[in-house]
Amino acid sequence: MLSQKLKDYQQLMKLNLSLLVVFSSVIGYLIVPTVSFVLINVIGIFFGGLLITGAANATNELIEKNEDQLMNRTMDRPLATARMSSNEAILFISLSLTAGLAILFFQFNALAAGLSLFSYILYAFVYTPLKKVTPISVLVGAIPGALPCLIGWAAGSGSILMTEAWVLFAFQFFWQFPHFWAIAWVADEDYRKAGMKMLPQETKESRFTAFQTVFYSSILIPVAALPYVLGLGSMVGMIIMALAAVVFVWFALQFYKHNTDEKARKLMFASFIYLPIILFTLLIDKFI
Repeated sequence: MLSQKLKDYQQLMKLNLSLLVVFSSVIGYLIVPTVSFVLINVIGIFFGGLLITGAANATNELIEKNEDQLMNRTMDRPLATARMSSNEAILFISLSLTAGLAILFFQFNALAAGLSLFSYILYAFVYTPLKKVTPISVLVGAIPGALPCLIGWAAGSGSILMTEAWVLFAFQFFWQFPHFWAIAWVADEDYRKAGMKMLPQETKESRFTAFQTVFYSSILIPVAALPYVLGLGSMVGMIIMALAAVVFVWFALQFYKHNTDEKARKLMFASFIYLPIILFTLLIDKFI
């Protein structure tokens, strides 16, 4: 019983996704030039971010519990199966969001907490319902999806007025389009069952989605030079990030050429590898 309940909460907060989001926030904090590694602060940014992200994902599942019942990949979620009540989910969301915002506000600053609250609201109450209305929801969702690095930078510096902060945002913002559309392509049948419009095209026969993944992944090649230009990274780091972007584009081109689920799935896995390479490269550049 306890193990099932723990599994339910992991599913409710989408733990794996939450950890990836929080990872980028921690890196965003650590690469601020004036920040040194202090364990208690790293723990604070990690758990504060995890609680807020978990609350956002749980709110998403609460709003979409009926749609989740229709999709193969989500029908076993705790709210969709009624293993968890809506009131229990609301309590979890309230406590997690409050605790996460309090950590960021009192341990760091109001800017980090404010950006996190803005990200929560945009993801849960704008992006989530918009998914059933228009594919533009992906563009809207890319904003809260890219904010974690910016939130980390704000926690470390108290400001987001530096160009470097927005370069971090750009990496994660443009990365999301090929990342998410590859996922949406593979899961298109499921999304259509739930009435969600996630692809920028009506049918999978068209290559328009694949073209979009090539376009947005290509932007990441020149973006790779910006940290070096701004003094945030080294020449070696720039080369590594540029090569990672070129490989990412190659997978997008393969998807465009063949327009199949198999190539979309490979692009999806490439996206999972690309972002950690960028973040680790920036982190290593800071400390060596």
